Amino acid sequence: MRFTFLGTSAGTPTAQRNVTALALAIDDNREWYLIDCGEGTQHRLLHSPHSSAKLKTIFITHVHGDHCYGLPGLIASANMSGRTEALTICAPDGIEQYVRNTFAHTDVHNLRFPLHFVRSDQDDFHYNDGAIDVSAVAMSHRVPCFAYHIKEIPPTHIDEAKLDALGVARGPLWHQLQQGEDITLDNGETVYAKDVCTPAWPARKIVVGGDNDQPSLLHQALQDSDLLIHEATFTEDVLAKVGPQYMHSTAAMVAKTAADTALPHLILTHFSQRYRSHQSSKSKHKAQHTVKDLFMEAREHYRGNLMLAEDLQSYQLEKDKSLNKI
Repeated sequence: MRFTFLGTSAGTPTAQRNVTALALAIDDNREWYLIDCGEGTQHRLLHSPHSSAKLKTIFITHVHGDHCYGLPGLIASANMSGRTEALTICAPDGIEQYVRNTFAHTDVHNLRFPLHFVRSDQDDFHYNDGAIDVSAVAMSHRVPCFAYHIKEIPPTHIDEAKLDALGVARGPLWHQLQQGEDITLDNGETVYAKDVCTPAWPARKIVVGGDNDQPSLLHQALQDSDLLIHEATFTEDVLAKVGPQYMHSTAAMVAKTAADTALPHLILTHFSQRYRSHQSSKSKHKAQHTVKDLFMEAREHYRGNLMLAEDLQSYQLEKDKSLNKI
């Protein structure tokens, strides 16, 4: 699984970081998914290997502008570029109204492709397109906000010897089983796909969090995951100064939850504009904050593979569950 961060800033962009957006693809597959779409996302895509023509589904965590203001522009540009395939947008209440009202008031009336909105804030939300399986976990924020638990669906290997022994003729029945469908033989015996098919490799599982001041809400989802991508807007000292009203996490909060669940990999993102990429030699303020402060705070609590997200940087969660920059 491959992730490209199109924006890693919280609230407002900085000279080095755009606001939140994350591209996800299954390795080298040209089809891809977008998680959040802050203003300027479509411009960031021009510096990535992804195109709007191959965008399969968009997942929005919540209605705050730094996570969704890029949606109308991205959709309109895809329309102008000739896209005709339907686009699914999984999002909480308010996102569909925002997009459709924006188009209604800006003379966008002739989309060449349908938009399918799916409410991710409903209890029965579930997305499965045969490549990934996605569920939502409610977060704690100023508006309804959700993390997405994304599970890969690997191709399967079929056990030919078992099927020959069961007398299952080669052909359509084998194909059905490989697609995960159980079959019934002429003698009335049922052959279950799970008994004769095995994944080509262990499924990779990740959690991408929205804005959230209680990382512990992800405890159950993380028990079955390889990687958490989560906001770390502040360090503890800055949170003490600004107060809890913004309902964001510190690096320490996220790191403690990752440590408690023995999570192998953690990528922090969504950094306040207070944190510079590096200490400026021209700065008159010796106490200037940098993203290194976030890393060091998290490292005090979490000993696993810890990374700070960087704009336009790609990361690969390999089939052996290792995580690397690429």
